[in-house]
Order: sequence, then C-alpha cells, then structure tokens
Amino acid sequence: MEDTRTAALGLTLRSPLYRGAAAAVFLSAVGFSAAAPQIAAFLVGDLGASLTTAGLFYLTNLTAPVAGYLIGARSDRSGRRLGLFRVCALAGFLGWAGIAFATRIWVPFVLSAAVLAFAGAATSQVFAALHDELRARPTGNDDGVVSVVRMALTGGWIVGPVAGALLAAHTSLRVMLVATAVCTLAQVVPLGRLETPEPPRRDRATEQRPTVRTMLPLLAFTGLYVLVYAGEPIKYAYLPIHMNRDLGFGPGLSGAVIGVQPLVEIVLMPVAAIVARRIGAMRLMVVGAGFGVAANLCFALSGSAAGLFAGQILMGGVWGVFAALGIIVAQRLLPHAVATASAIFMSSTALASAIGGAAGGLGAAAVGLPLVFLVPAGLSLLAVAGLAALRRAGPRYEADREAPPMAGRDVAGQ
Repeated sequence: MEDTRTAALGLTLRSPLYRGAAAAVFLSAVGFSAAAPQIAAFLVGDLGASLTTAGLFYLTNLTAPVAGYLIGARSDRSGRRLGLFRVCALAGFLGWAGIAFATRIWVPFVLSAAVLAFAGAATSQVFAALHDELRARPTGNDDGVVSVVRMALTGGWIVGPVAGALLAAHTSLRVMLVATAVCTLAQVVPLGRLETPEPPRRDRATEQRPTVRTMLPLLAFTGLYVLVYAGEPIKYAYLPIHMNRDLGFGPGLSGAVIGVQPLVEIVLMPVAAIVARRIGAMRLMVVGAGFGVAANLCFALSGSAAGLFAGQILMGGVWGVFAALGIIVAQRLLPHAVATASAIFMSSTALASAIGGAAGGLGAAAVGLPLVFLVPAGLSLLAVAGLAALRRAGPRYEADREAPPMAGRDVAGQ
C-alpha cells in the first residue's frame, strides 16, 4: 500500500500537468476557504448588514450548479479544458476583488450570484483536464494520481481558514478578501500555458451532448452525494454551539474536535483509492455513507469529548472516501462529457449547503441541540440505501474494480 501511494505521488510530481493541477487546486482552496468563514462578518461589520441578511448571502451559491453546467457543456463541445479554467479563475479574481472594495450591501450578492458562480467551475475543469490526459496516457495508477490532486484540494481547505483568520486579525477583512482574489488568480500560474489532448472531434460532435436520459445515473449519484454533504453545514453551524454552550468545552478542546476531521480525511484518501480498486468504489461509498450515520448519531447522543472525537473521526472516514472517489465515479457515469460531469458533481455542494442549512434550521427549532444531528443521520441513512440500490442497478456503477481507470476503453464499462 505504501509503494502504491509513493508511486502515485511520484507520478504527480514528475508530470508538469499533474503537479500543476495539484498546486492550482491547493491555491484555489486556500483562497476560497479563507473567505468562506469570514464573509458574514465582513457583510455585518464592514457593510452594515443585519445577521439575517448576511445569512441570506449563502443562497447566492444556488447559481453555481447552473453556471457549472454551462461551463462544463461548453468545455465538452470545445475540448479546451484549461482555456475555460483560466477564464473561470479570472472571473473569481474579479468577483472577490469587487467584493473586497464594495461599499454597498447589494454588490457582494450580485457578484457572488453572477460572477463567483462561474469561478467555482475552475476546479472542475482541472479534473476534466486530468481525465483527458490520463485517458490519452494511462499511468497504471490513474486513481492514485487523481487522489493526490484531490488531497491537495483538501489540504487547501485545512490551511485556508487558519490563514484567513490570522490575516484578517492582523490587517482587515478587506485585505483578507483581496488575498482571496489573488489566490484565485494565482491558480493559473502552476499550469502556465499547458494544454491537454482534446477529445476526438467525432466524440465532441455526437457523444458529448448529454441528454437528460444519459445523465440520469450521474444525477442520481450526485443527488445521493448531496444527502451526505448536507450534514456538513448542520455540523459546522451547531456542533460548536453545542460544545461551548451545552457541554462547556473550552476553545482548545472545541478546536481539537473540529480539527481532527480533515486530518483523518487527508490520511484516508489515498487508502480509499487503493481499497476501491479491490472491492469497488460504490461498495466503499455505501460504507462511507454508513460512517456518516454513525458519526451523526455520536453527535446527537454523546455528551462527552470522547464521543464527539469518535464522531469526527468517523466523519473523516466519510470524506476520505467521497473526496477521493466522488469525482472519479461522476466522470465514469458520463464518460463522453466529463467536464459536464465534473461541473455538476463539484457544484452540487452549493445545493447541499442550502438544503442542509434549511433542514438544520427546521430541525434545531423542532428538537433543539443536540438532537438536530438526527436530521443528517437520517439523510445519510437514505444515502446508504440509495447507493446500495445504485450498486445493484448495473455494471456501470462498479466498472472500476481492478480496472485501469480512464484508460483507452470506455471507462463506464459499456
């Protein structure tokens, strides 16, 4: 297992494209995750918004799936993944810079809905470019390469919130948002002027125009992913409150509980890629969603630090599986329109956040803390049942076992 992980890291570091992709998604994640926890404070403190108005800002993310689909469809028609990636990165720079210098409350809302929605598609184009390169030049450890790049993305989400909080504390929220804009634009630097092999023209002319029917497997899988992800906004909204108000944890202990999940996740991601080659990605995702059920039951029913640590470790298992394998499975379910598949899957987190926020608010009002975590436990249980049903539905959902992924054959197994 160690040799496999080392080989994947070596392949990534030796290739300008793979190495550049890892650096690009890391910079993008650092920038976005630095701003995400601070944007509400900026709206309230710098622009005078009410708490209610600041909360509504996150609804602007609902335009991201539409923008992602449009960018993905255009990418599949043209085949120029990295050209569109650069356009999306530029849009992100302009959007965040505009927010940083905004003086009216409506400006961040408009820029987020109309400009930053397209910025979020940059990462999906990077993964589409990886797919094209790996299909044209298989490495023998393609899933491992994708997993390493995905680990870089997760690493950015670990670094970003800390860096953003420190920068805002020592300067200002506006300076932090300018830094976010710079990181968003800087993601184009590691990839330079690289391009990837374009899909054959006959594919772009015929097969890469997905219909609703051909997208149904992808949409079903993405919908189940949304059910799993919907627990994240509930956890981040209410678990700190529960620890501080109800359990009396100090800042150090609360921070340790929150921080253990991404550490477990980044360790388990390469392990998940290896195990999936043995037992199949969908079977492993059923187990991962089951971890989500157990984790949220720990949050709901445990009143001790040990129980909450156990829940966060289990949650690290959830995202170690889904972060490593989700994008790979999504691309396999729409193999002739991988940019569209990547965009739909990766932008679905915005929809999941909105659903989770609404469900968490209603659940907290109905049953209070900590029983609100029974809501995401129930959503994860639905995902377990749905993923198990998809796995039984046909070979396209389990075409990955012991097969070289994204090679010269049709990777969906059809």
